[in-house]
Amino acid sequence: MGRFAGQVAIVTGAGSGIGEAIATAFAAAGAQVVIAEIAAPRGEAVAEAIRRAGGQALAVPTDVACAASVAAMVVQARARFGPADILVNNAAISTGNDILDVDEATWDHNLAVVLKSVYLCCRQVLPAMIERGRGAIVNIASVNALGAYSCMPYSAAKAGVVNLTQNMAMQYGRHGIRVNAVCPGTVRTPIFAPLL
Repeated sequence: MGRFAGQVAIVTGAGSGIGEAIATAFAAAGAQVVIAEIAAPRGEAVAEAIRRAGGQALAVPTDVACAASVAAMVVQARARFGPADILVNNAAISTGNDILDVDEATWDHNLAVVLKSVYLCCRQVLPAMIERGRGAIVNIASVNALGAYSCMPYSAAKAGVVNLTQNMAMQYGRHGIRVNAVCPGTVRTPIFAPLL
């Protein structure tokens, strides 16, 4: 019996990097973990590793920038484990750098995966959290949200994540729901391997 025994945790972008580490840690602490990952083989590999270690995990192929895909993931999660107690919005991409070199499609894709995904996932889990009077949402932002570290589309989207987090914390705290952001520095993950 771990600290999160009996709780359901959804982790987006959990097929590698920070998300994989978060999902694995939750499972080791007793949570039933939903791996929401766009790359199905990666998501299933993480879920299988968790199950081999004695944990409970479900991998659901999910495009976090697509409302229908997010809704379907939450339905599957609830059908298997029940409503989410914890949501970790971790999925992200970082493409493009200088605003003068970034085309509109790249800009929009960064904002969709990094920022819009938080909106979509929160909209799906918040009603059940409000109904039960408890829940925790953790948004993985970045130091890029707080300073000038280049990667302009990614940085602007992460700054939006911080602001959205602050607003949700104010709005839903009275319902017993904690909403926090974590702002990591550079971590050696697949998303940043080319930059390193």
